[in-house]
Formats: sequence, structure tokens, C-alpha cells
Amino acid sequence: MSRNKKFIYKYKFALFGAFFLFIVIMTAVFAPYIAPHNPYEINLSQNLHGPSENHLLGQDQDGRDILSNIIYGTRISLSVGFVAVGIALIIGIILGALAGYYAGKIDIMLSRLIEIVMCFPTLILILAILAFLKQSIFNIMVVIGLFGWTGIARLVRGEFLKLKNQEFVIAAKALGLSDFRIIFFHILPNALAPVLVSATFGIAGAILLESALSFLGFGVPPPTPSWGSILMQAHDYVDFAWWLIIFPGLAIFITVTAYNLVGEGLRDAIDPRLRV
Repeated sequence: MSRNKKFIYKYKFALFGAFFLFIVIMTAVFAPYIAPHNPYEINLSQNLHGPSENHLLGQDQDGRDILSNIIYGTRISLSVGFVAVGIALIIGIILGALAGYYAGKIDIMLSRLIEIVMCFPTLILILAILAFLKQSIFNIMVVIGLFGWTGIARLVRGEFLKLKNQEFVIAAKALGLSDFRIIFFHILPNALAPVLVSATFGIAGAILLESALSFLGFGVPPPTPSWGSILMQAHDYVDFAWWLIIFPGLAIFITVTAYNLVGEGLRDAIDPRLRV
């Protein structure tokens, strides 16, 4: 296969992922208008009914419509992904920029801090902290964001080490511009490309992590719809209620895969060395 064909082949998958990602985002935005039922409506007389004409994806143990729960759960997953990665971006960019720009002792201290945070297993650490906090989507967003910034910080640090000796930075220093202005208005815009790619992968990871936390019972409190909470319910009915596993599992798989495909497409577009 030629290089051009490989390049086109990769971008077909990226466009495919972007298409599904667009559908997921639109589903989250218009959830109240497209959900066929109220996701909080309980109907114990029809609990654990399989897919039917009125309930296309079946009903859970409380008789709630699975399709409506998945549609509303899209909002939870995307909210956690965007907010958690947003928090991680703020922390990672600031610390990485300071470490890369000033180098020396500041770089050593911040690099050791990054390494210390990276030493702890993320899921175990988040579970330990959430065990002492009230169950809420806000706490999940903050905790995931507070422990997901290390990779971004290392990327930003590396870009700053590469760019701080470029001619445009030297010229800015010669003009007497402040360090703040040089860091955030001159170097940072040129260092954001790999950070955006990392953020795309980070959103997929945050969505997967939120689903895992909800499955373990540390996620959003019931009765808030969540993909992971639907899977948690399926644990007790795995022998016959297959719809509780297949459909939320597909929602997680499609969303995470779409983000990863878009992230790989961005990475290939930004780095010419990966276009071969």
C-alpha cells in the first residue's frame, strides 16, 4: 500500500469517528426531545422486560426505559469528559509551562511532582478519595481532573523546552515583554497542537473511567441515568437480561472509539512524521 493510500485510509477512520462523535454530541444536546420516555419513570409491573415495540431497548429492574436512560446518560458521560479534561488542561498547561520555561530548580521540583502523581494507580487513588466524598457528578469531575493532568504537563514542558530558545521568544524578551506575556501569548499558542490531541484521548479516558466508577457504585448517585449504573444493575441479571449489558456497553464502546479515532486523526494531521 502506497503512502498516500495509507494516509487516506487513516483519515477515513478519523472521519468515521467524527461522524459518530457528532451523533453522540447531538444526542446529549437534544436528549429531552428525542428520548421516547421519561428516564425516571418507574413501572414495576413491567420490570426487566426485553426489547419491545414500546421500549426498543428493553426495561431495567425498575421498569425504566433503557433507551431513554442511555440517551440521558450521554449527557453525564460527555459532561464528565469535557469538565474533567478541562480541569486537567488548566493544571497541566500551567505547571508544564512553568517547568519548561524557567527550567532549573523549578523544572526539577515540578518534574518530581509529576512523577510522584504518576506513581499512584489512578483508579485506585480516585476510588480511595471518592470513598470519603459525597456521591455527585461534580466530585467525579474534579477528582478525575485533579489526577489526569500529568501527561498534559509533560507534553507542554517538552514543547516549551523546544520553543523557548526560538528567535520569536528571544525577540519578545529583547522587547522587554513580561514572562507572563511571553509564556501565555507567544509560546503557548505554538505548543498547543499536541495538547489538543492528548485532550481528545483524555476525554475518551475520562468517559471510560466515569463508567467504571458508576459500575463500581462510586459514580453519579441514583436515579441519575448513567451508562455505568445500567451495567451495574445488569450484574444481578446477567443470566437473562442481556439488553442491560449489550446496549449501554455499545454506547460506551462507540463513544470511546469515536474519540480515539478522532484523536489519532488529529495526531496524524499535526505530526507529518506519522503520515507515512
